[in-house]
Amino acid sequence: MNNQKNKYCGCLYYSANAFARIMTKIAEEEFAITGLAPSYALLLMSVNEQPGIQPKSLSEHMQLTPSTVTRLIEKMEHRGLVKRSSVGRATEVHPTKKSLELKSVLKKAWQNLFKRYTAILGEKQAKELTTKVYEAFLRLDQEYITND
Repeated sequence: MNNQKNKYCGCLYYSANAFARIMTKIAEEEFAITGLAPSYALLLMSVNEQPGIQPKSLSEHMQLTPSTVTRLIEKMEHRGLVKRSSVGRATEVHPTKKSLELKSVLKKAWQNLFKRYTAILGEKQAKELTTKVYEAFLRLDQEYITND
């Protein structure tokens, strides 16, 4: 790793994207035990926790656009990990037996991810960083929505 300061390191956009790339790489490595990319694994974790969850709720919960969530659901449905059902005008997403059988390995991958980055950053610093990044996201998101 190059410890030399980059001229863009003072830019939140640059630093956040660089951080996201390395976190994505670590998450992909840890979630490899599930046979799923992290976004699919997180979707399944959410569906397993809340059977019957609606795509709109998944979209809000995962901070993804509705069209992205729809694509994730379709791929997981194709793999036999979720099933959709219509209840009136609403669509519900349910886990399949196959998805529920992955529950413990999904949890293990999630725990391994946490252990891995906390081993590098320190648990206290990792939790503080997570809180600060999420708070910043909420503030920026609210401002973005307000001005949209």
